[in-house]
Amino acid sequence: MKHSYEYPRAALTVDIVVFALDEDDLQVMLIQRDLPPFEGQWALPGGFVHVGETLDEAARRELAEETGLVDIYLEQLYTFGQVDRDPRERVVTVAYYALVNLAGHNVRASTDARNAAWFPVSDLPPLAFDHPQILEMAHERLRGKVRYQPIGFELLPERFTLRQLQHLYEVILDRELDKRNFRKKVLAMGIVKETGEIEKDVAHRAAQLYRFDKRTYDRLTKQGFNFEI
Repeated sequence: MKHSYEYPRAALTVDIVVFALDEDDLQVMLIQRDLPPFEGQWALPGGFVHVGETLDEAARRELAEETGLVDIYLEQLYTFGQVDRDPRERVVTVAYYALVNLAGHNVRASTDARNAAWFPVSDLPPLAFDHPQILEMAHERLRGKVRYQPIGFELLPERFTLRQLQHLYEVILDRELDKRNFRKKVLAMGIVKETGEIEKDVAHRAAQLYRFDKRTYDRLTKQGFNFEI
């Protein structure tokens, strides 16, 4: 027997802040809306949750549909429920943030997105809805969490140099780090392993390549290890 609800229900959406890293800045993925409201304006990828899917399933589906991104790190961020946040109707959105390596994924716009592109976090166009607030909170969450969990490795290629790793933390934390102290601390943790390979086709002196050893990290964590940069 179906149950009838006495009160109107708010619509439910998901919005995703997708971060990536290039040589100069932290990047965020935006889509250009092809439908009203805010037609032609840039926004975070996202959309309405289907009745038969979980929030995580909806977030991954919307990412795939609007940007072509699949199989990337995704974590729930916060719920935004301001009454007037969407001019169409009462809409509550559950925001996520995602991390992706630029070199490993191709981006394409589809469904209700006119275009999809990367923008520097430091130089963004005007955004639709309350997406500036969502993006700001995601950025702050990334800055905090990257210091006590090794999620930053999701932004790097599988094999990376210590210079690339330090650059990642300097960009996200927005401050310079002492090279010697940083490398000493990272290597002492035992979760970054040499691959026996060096960089190829680079203008500067080729550096040793490393990889993140997740198995060792998980084992150390069970023993009480604390990751901290």
